[in-house]
Amino acid sequence: MKSRRRLVTTIAGGALATVLAATLVSGPPATGGAFQETRASGEYHVAGVRTAADRTAIAKTGAAVNGQEDSRLMITATAAEVKKIEKLGYDVVAEAAPAKAKNASPEAFPPADAGYHDYAEMTAVINQAVADHPTLISKQVYGRSYQGRDLYALKISDNVGIDEAEPEVLFTHHQHAREHLTVEMAIYLINLFTDSYSSDTAIKNAVDTREIWILPDLNPDGGEFDIATGSYRSWRKNRQPNSGSTAVGTDMNRNWGYKWGCCGGSSGSPSSDTYRGAFAESAPEVKAVADFVRGRVVGGVQQITANIDFHTYSELVLWPYGWTFDDTAPGLNADEERTFRTLGTQMANMNGYTPEQSSDLYITDGTIDDWLWGQYKIWGYTFEMFPSCCTFYPGDEIIARETSRNKAPVLHFLSYADCPPRVIGQTCAAPGSVTVTNPGNQTSTVGTAVNRTNSASGGTAPYTWSATGLPAGLSISASTGTITGTPTTAGTSNVTVTARDSSNPAKTGSASFSWTVNPVGTCSPQTNGTDFAIGDHTTIESPVTVSGCTGNGSATAKVAVNIQHTYIGDLKVDLIAPDGTVYVLHNRSGGSADNINTTYTVNLSSEVANGTWKLRVNDNANIDTGKLDTWTLTAK
Repeated sequence: MKSRRRLVTTIAGGALATVLAATLVSGPPATGGAFQETRASGEYHVAGVRTAADRTAIAKTGAAVNGQEDSRLMITATAAEVKKIEKLGYDVVAEAAPAKAKNASPEAFPPADAGYHDYAEMTAVINQAVADHPTLISKQVYGRSYQGRDLYALKISDNVGIDEAEPEVLFTHHQHAREHLTVEMAIYLINLFTDSYSSDTAIKNAVDTREIWILPDLNPDGGEFDIATGSYRSWRKNRQPNSGSTAVGTDMNRNWGYKWGCCGGSSGSPSSDTYRGAFAESAPEVKAVADFVRGRVVGGVQQITANIDFHTYSELVLWPYGWTFDDTAPGLNADEERTFRTLGTQMANMNGYTPEQSSDLYITDGTIDDWLWGQYKIWGYTFEMFPSCCTFYPGDEIIARETSRNKAPVLHFLSYADCPPRVIGQTCAAPGSVTVTNPGNQTSTVGTAVNRTNSASGGTAPYTWSATGLPAGLSISASTGTITGTPTTAGTSNVTVTARDSSNPAKTGSASFSWTVNPVGTCSPQTNGTDFAIGDHTTIESPVTVSGCTGNGSATAKVAVNIQHTYIGDLKVDLIAPDGTVYVLHNRSGGSADNINTTYTVNLSSEVANGTWKLRVNDNANIDTGKLDTWTLTAK
């Protein structure tokens, strides 16, 4: 959902680090030779930043938005980017520089953080796990980094040497170099799924019914560079040189091939920490992962169903899209958004993170979550790990606590990997089967004829149609999917419409929605259950017709309103009587709270009860949107 309330916010893969002074650093490419770069970006905070639109405007300068605490936005930026931000009218303040660690060995974590694993130590853990559990875990090299380091994929399954017909779940880690806790998360999962297999029934069930892939270090070059001097460099990108520039590195989580560079959510400047690269998948590490995912298409069907991409920091659970503020967009419909939001919220309730659509923070483009979903419909989430604010470098004493904190949500995620829409009560058909278009909630009236045609795609037409839960008096045509009849009983029903491929009955699809039948002629409560979208700066009106009443309405008439919206301070809600009189129910109160699910008492004693009443909803601002789900008027 959209939200402007945030004490702590961050972008996927971004967070506050310590300041970096302009220093001369080197990182030899795989081909050898010295390649030098003047590292002139530093850590700052920007005062007075409160909305996603503000954060997006700052990000468009090329600065990496790391995190936000109250109205201070933490960024990594070059001097040129700082000047652009100041021209936008913001105050930019430099953060304090880091102290150099004492007695640190080259290419190793500072002694105080020795519990973290560098690349060699991580590789040793992997090799030990494979040696200890050869029937559960296997290792393969799916590619190499720019500097020639092996990129490992670990498969975990009860029959690890066999490609079984089971949902495949992908866990990816360490796209951004300075986010070392994500490698520890990978190590935790490797040990959890192997060491606990024989003693934990939930883990055994997950391993037995899923094929789990862990890619523990997508950016080993950047990670090693970040710790190479004995003090953290706050390095974010990979270590690939950029032609024609002394600036090194591409932001891997802006380099993916879906909506790459589309929407102001990345930078075209090689010196920027959010540099998107010369072209999509120009970073060899990104291309290697993308090729790995493409390689899991078997028989024309993508075997990977779900992914969590781990980052730090800010304690968030994020889902697509990042490239648009809209909750739904091409390729992401309302049911899919509800699935993302429901499952994401459930996981966040387990680890104490905050659930949000990725663009609730600010616009990003070329990210892994958007690519996985936009390209393959893989249900991809980002977990922004500890802390809530404001460092990439928490001490190693938190590793065990903060990795185990994600055990419950990861197991929950795995349990839904076969069919994430189950979380909202929907079923999943086999690949290539029928998709039924969801018509949304329906409203009709007792005694009024109904004629509603349903539609489907996929499989092979014609379809055989059926329905459950239809209101009394209605039926569905098995050959056309048309629902006809005259409702005889008032009430609300939960309806599921199913289409079956006539040539292959195993291929089916379904859609579920509510159907409200209003009474007539008895002065009964009247409901409009049709969904009305509420966009920015729009006004909608939803009618009901009251009949069968005598005289005027009641002095204690009731208006029950269910509006799903992520910033109710944007909304004005009015009841409009048949003669045009306006009764104000809600007038831009509630600030950043979500949703209006309230029954209002209104004095309608001066209004004739019978007639057509309307609920009018006006959205008076930008960014946040929603819908009128249902409303009911009890006039007497």
